[in-house]
Amino acid sequence: MTVADGLKSAMRERVSAHREELLTLSRRIHAHPETAFGEHRAAEWCAGVLREHGFAVTAPAHGLDTAFRATAGSGPVTVAIACEYDALPGLGHACGHNLIAAAGVGAALALAPHADELGLTVRVLGTPAEESGAGKALLLEAGAFEGVDAAMMVHPCPFEVAEFRSFALGTLSVAYRGRSAHPSLNAHEGRNAADALTVAQVALGLLRQQLPPQWKVHGVTTDAGTRPNLIPDRATAEYEIRASAAEDLRELRERVEACFRAGAVATGCEVTLTRPEPDYLDFRTDPELIGLWQANARALGRPEPQEREAFACTDMGNVSHVVPSIHPVLDITGGTCGPHEPEFAEAAVSPEAERAIVDGAVGMAWTAADFAAARRAKSSPSGD
Repeated sequence: MTVADGLKSAMRERVSAHREELLTLSRRIHAHPETAFGEHRAAEWCAGVLREHGFAVTAPAHGLDTAFRATAGSGPVTVAIACEYDALPGLGHACGHNLIAAAGVGAALALAPHADELGLTVRVLGTPAEESGAGKALLLEAGAFEGVDAAMMVHPCPFEVAEFRSFALGTLSVAYRGRSAHPSLNAHEGRNAADALTVAQVALGLLRQQLPPQWKVHGVTTDAGTRPNLIPDRATAEYEIRASAAEDLRELRERVEACFRAGAVATGCEVTLTRPEPDYLDFRTDPELIGLWQANARALGRPEPQEREAFACTDMGNVSHVVPSIHPVLDITGGTCGPHEPEFAEAAVSPEAERAIVDGAVGMAWTAADFAAARRAKSSPSGD
């Protein structure tokens, strides 16, 4: 069951009426990039637009200074719309999160006047720190998605994909502690922390030979001594691991951590392994929601979606393990450049980006409305 064309036209007209306001919001966020957990202005600008249009806003929210929660309507079906707005260090909005925020706000504005008629409660969540920090995982733990029946967001990309797939991602901080000594006077008394890291890196290189192609291990050394005439007593590294599913990530982490422990055993050093942020889980698209989205995207004239294997990571994956979710990606460059490239930051304020904001807002509003209608039909004794 889907919503009547007249109601959908009204939602589309509302997005059109707010088009300049949404584009201004996007450009403003783009011009003032803020990185993970520092998105104070972006969060306030998004929350401010929603507050001005009658949403009940809580900011900060759920224990995060740059998160917010805004609600409208009081229907039995709750749809959460995620607004990302963090930028990349040194690259600004080269992932286009300014578009995500503006499209999410636009979808909420389109739904709000019709929420009670549709049987909807619209919950907009400002979700910081997607690029690093796993903000949505923290919000999930804090209860931000409790009572939510469906969650959604859209993301700009160099191609159009409806059924988004992502890797599971884990991070690992490694710190070796050894014992300093002079390399010629009393080297035998030293415990070389840099050697411990070297042993671990050799072990990881050998491990890669037996890893499935979709399992990835990559990292950098951040400290391994400061001068050659002193055996280093400290060495540190930052690593990421990726796998196709959360279950695989757990196994990969065990095998990778064993390599770092081997370095400690071989050199007589101590090793400390910590997780600087929650794991990012693989994204699991909800079949019902994505079917509704695809029908609405076609009605909007969006390009026909491609089939793509996992190519990125997102903390929206964590949400999708708990709440039926979608994460369509909208083409804004036609393949000329992709996220995390400087050129993509320029594309994030292009005419195609502006179209993606409007289409994303309308498409999400229509999909949320159709989802509520389907839930209402299922709960009706007569089935209509």
